[in-house]
Amino acid sequence: MMKDTKNPPIDRVDGRLKVTGGANYFADFELPNMAYCVLVGSEIAKGTLTSLDTKRAKAAPGVLGVFTHQNMPPIPGWDAPVGGEADGPAPKPKTEETYRILSSPKILFDGQPIAIVVADTFERATYAASLVKATYSKQVAQTDLAKHIAAGIAPKGEEGGNYSRGKADAYQTAPVTLEANYTIPIEVHNPMELHGILAHWTGDKQLMIYAKTQGVNATQQAMAQAFKIDPKNVHVHTEFMGGGFGMGLRTWPQETAVVAIARQLGRPLKLVVHRSQMFTLVGHRPYTVQTINMGADTDGKLIGIAHAATAETASYEDFTEATVNMTKFMYACPNVSTRYRLVRLDRSVPIWMRGPGEATGAFALESAMDEMAHKLNLDPIEFRLRNYTETDPEHNRPYSSKHLKEAYEKGAEAIGWRNRKSQPGSQRDGEWLVGYGMSTGVFSAFRWEATARALLKADGSLTIQSAVTDIGPGTGTALTMIAHNVLGVPIDRIKVEYGDTSLPKAPTQGGSAIVSAVGSAVFDACTAIKETLTDLASKNGSPLAGRGADELTLADGVLSVDKEPGKKVAVADLMRANNLPVIDKTKDSKGGPEQAKYSMYSFSVHFVQVRVNPLTGVVRVAKAVSVADSGRIVSPKTAASQMIGGVTGGIGMALTEEAVIDHRFGRFVNNNLGDYHVAVHADVPAIETIFIDKPDPVINPMGAKGMGEIALIGFAGAVANAVFNATGQRVRDLPITPDKVMQKRV
Repeated sequence: MMKDTKNPPIDRVDGRLKVTGGANYFADFELPNMAYCVLVGSEIAKGTLTSLDTKRAKAAPGVLGVFTHQNMPPIPGWDAPVGGEADGPAPKPKTEETYRILSSPKILFDGQPIAIVVADTFERATYAASLVKATYSKQVAQTDLAKHIAAGIAPKGEEGGNYSRGKADAYQTAPVTLEANYTIPIEVHNPMELHGILAHWTGDKQLMIYAKTQGVNATQQAMAQAFKIDPKNVHVHTEFMGGGFGMGLRTWPQETAVVAIARQLGRPLKLVVHRSQMFTLVGHRPYTVQTINMGADTDGKLIGIAHAATAETASYEDFTEATVNMTKFMYACPNVSTRYRLVRLDRSVPIWMRGPGEATGAFALESAMDEMAHKLNLDPIEFRLRNYTETDPEHNRPYSSKHLKEAYEKGAEAIGWRNRKSQPGSQRDGEWLVGYGMSTGVFSAFRWEATARALLKADGSLTIQSAVTDIGPGTGTALTMIAHNVLGVPIDRIKVEYGDTSLPKAPTQGGSAIVSAVGSAVFDACTAIKETLTDLASKNGSPLAGRGADELTLADGVLSVDKEPGKKVAVADLMRANNLPVIDKTKDSKGGPEQAKYSMYSFSVHFVQVRVNPLTGVVRVAKAVSVADSGRIVSPKTAASQMIGGVTGGIGMALTEEAVIDHRFGRFVNNNLGDYHVAVHADVPAIETIFIDKPDPVINPMGAKGMGEIALIGFAGAVANAVFNATGQRVRDLPITPDKVMQKRV
């Protein structure tokens, strides 16, 4: 196990590179003879193309080709039956519909690409794309979940979307009951960096790709399958990514189409979509309606919970997520049932969004817990403590670690929870109503398989290699800290190389699992180097001869005896004496069978103080405190940044974010950053982050659990609960806009 010491905060190792413009994102790469492509989207949500006029576009200056369903180059892997592996690691099509980009005149969603225009400059491609004209046979599109919620179907597998323990509907027998509906609208990732790809065939079966992907190895596999070539011949590079949030968790059809066209044209081809296409082509948080039924006794002990969720998916692909899962295990409740249903709509397919289904479900569950606490006249924290569980009631096994009680205590102290008034609307500061709210978040703590390479040179420098993509959380910094803690190499002598398929294989960055997975591989590789050094030091002739590894300390390039610091040897001298210019270790790492004995989760508690203007309904988050129980904190500074980012996204989720569709046309009406409102600096207060920072004894040698997802999961519920405490108005439909705050109170 890693020593139980506090890690000093360090700056991001790639920070200077990023702020000075030295970091290259996929669109920054330029290749000789490169061409540019622009997508032309459908203007209807459902129907069939009846004509497609591309003559003017083809004749425009610099145009190299206009590709449609009539002349799209073949994609060999797409000849496989629908539901095969051609699309790579992603939700697979499971419906009667099929969506293969530019494969037929059928239109399945608004903005679906109907043509790809290629030209020698981006400006020329953009102009030529405007010249493509289409006519359609339009059908009535179903894009409104609320109108079609009765058409919900059970997803395949996972017990048909149903779960139950104890007695069904036991909440009905409780003396205190609650029934409430909660709605999460469509939310769109909208990172600063736009989606796209740069593809270059360097030979008939040799492919080089620069892409916006959260996993270079996943993209490599997807493209190898699509074009039926050896994965070793697909080279993918994504060192830096300007925000993923989930949109980079799969290889999208337009990426595969660009690769096919680049092969036919015989020159590098770059696609960068425009902002409005980010709303239709790279997924979104699905519109979801939830119902919570809850019952408790007069002492505040839960008797039963029923949690039902219905979410949208596409007509051509079923996408599911873990919306109801938190309810299964979060509280000590003997009778729990959950149900999950899908409604197929004429829309593009959703995808996991940061703080995925758990964030959607946490808003409903944690709002309901607050509502029930109010009915029982209990403090919301006290209500949670009365239903606290030390073991996982879903799987009937212990948690690998859980320090949530301590998180409640620390967060309550930091926010000033003692100042909260139990009577809603009873606290003011001048013209503003003041309210306090809190909510719990949880997400599975994973440890996936990963490989890492560590190379220690005789000059004392250390290089760490992994194919993992850093999508922004500071992965390179965390891996640097892990290597430093094992080998004692100074931070400025460590270099991390990542984001390329030529490096040791790594999982896709998602699910808050990279530090646990890749970090463990780095730990193992560095430990192997340390073992080699201690073996060398124990040889005759060394000042440390005869000493065991447990007696030696490695720090700042020097091996010394713990209790006799005068006895030491420089690593550089030791390697030179043994004629070793470099010690090179590669290690595969994965969790062992002991992990199956435990439920592994990261937990968070979010506390907020809001101020609400009673005349306008404007809500301001005045203070936020987020507490993370996620094992040992490997890199405190970047961990705090993760939590701050999650809170910022949570403020947007709670107060501003909503993609609006005009259902007459099945089209977004706010598909831009002017009308789709993300949280900005003026919306975000000073945020205090607190870490329990106790190592998990099971998950990995660092004792570190994931953090990125729990930074957002639960936060929207804390805001909604605070708004109720401030006003007495319970808002169950996100976002919490002034018109909802000003509605008649319930």
